[in-house]
Amino acid sequence: MAEGVGEEKKKFSIWDLPDVPMGQLPPYLELQRSRVSCNKDAPIHIESIQYSGAYASMGIDNSSQLDRFSNNFRVEVVRLNEDDMEFDMIGIDAAIANSFRRILIAELPTMAIEKVLIANITSIIQDKVLAHRLGLVPIRVDPRLFDYLSGLIHFFVDGLSEFMEFTPRALGNSLLLSLSIVKNDQPNEKNTIVFKLHVQCKRDSLRITVKSNALKWLPNGSELVKETRNAASDSSSKPETYTYFGCSQETIPEFVKNPIIPKYPDIIIAKLGPGLEIELEAHAVKGIGKTHAKWSPVATAWYRMLTRIDCNYIEDDLAEELKSKCPVNVFDIEVLGKGRRRETVARPRASTLCRKCIRGDDWEKRVALRRVKDHFIFTIESTGALPPEVLFTEAMKILEDKTRDNRALMMLLIWLVRMREAMDSLLIQGDFLAS
Repeated sequence: MAEGVGEEKKKFSIWDLPDVPMGQLPPYLELQRSRVSCNKDAPIHIESIQYSGAYASMGIDNSSQLDRFSNNFRVEVVRLNEDDMEFDMIGIDAAIANSFRRILIAELPTMAIEKVLIANITSIIQDKVLAHRLGLVPIRVDPRLFDYLSGLIHFFVDGLSEFMEFTPRALGNSLLLSLSIVKNDQPNEKNTIVFKLHVQCKRDSLRITVKSNALKWLPNGSELVKETRNAASDSSSKPETYTYFGCSQETIPEFVKNPIIPKYPDIIIAKLGPGLEIELEAHAVKGIGKTHAKWSPVATAWYRMLTRIDCNYIEDDLAEELKSKCPVNVFDIEVLGKGRRRETVARPRASTLCRKCIRGDDWEKRVALRRVKDHFIFTIESTGALPPEVLFTEAMKILEDKTRDNRALMMLLIWLVRMREAMDSLLIQGDFLAS
């Protein structure tokens, strides 16, 4: 009787073959998943593969996992100074990177001039143009020290738990929604900054230029008196102005050594000829860039994917030609000795992906341009209200709050679905008992 008769035959799988990788994707699929290939005509493989079962047939789990994200994600600061910051965000998806960029541009609050009260203006510049220019002047002040000048609505959701059992008995005390409205409609020292601009060009002088350093901070609030129709009002009472300051802003500890001034003193506001005059008050309030661009804390915030350049062994005259093709000097020449030279990728971060290096006869076969899908080079240029590193941390806090809010909304949706199911079961039981 032959040996092995009666024994179960081992199951055979194609993935047991030695030339098939176990637990990892083949190289060509890994390139499609993690790289954008930049050909001379158009990029390919630009989509992000998010489906968890995309590689299930190969035994690869492509789902998003918290521990995997925690191990792979990191931030590396490349450059940091007073006004701008460059850093790398590694191990994230393009959707998260774009959310972070949009928060920086549109959802971080700053202080900007919103209301302009003109007492006297004889300049040729239109009132609305002057007000718009004043609104775009960056103010050097921390917006976190001020409140919004509006009614704020706060929602408090209590009693929600992802482990809560939604039964008919638990319906009475499972959810509590409370609504509180905080009124903050009066301009005061906690929500408004007042500046005064009073410049006059004498009749016998040359034309003068009005710059942002002419804006003078009024820590005690508005000095313009409101016009009243009541002629019989008490003359001994304090005249009513356009703000209601309970105390001077100079008494706030943060402003004792750092008075509120425009960030840049040489921004041109207007030009006055002989005999012309501008007298006004400018009131700055807190806002976000989603409302108007003047509240955006960044001049720009942008990102690009890191470029990876892979070259075949390019030597001598071809290496010199490749170096001369690049307008931003990404490539360099390495001397090997005995008159031999070869190319090296010296500055890949400087690549603008102009693709001149792959244009021409057979150059696309020698040089491969790719973008790393989960490696983003971020640049933040602050307008001056807050330093770029503070903008980074504040944007991270807002992104964290959004994640927490989405989780709470998801829990609320689950609660509503289960409450409806519980009510349906009660109705069914009631109909059964009635019958």
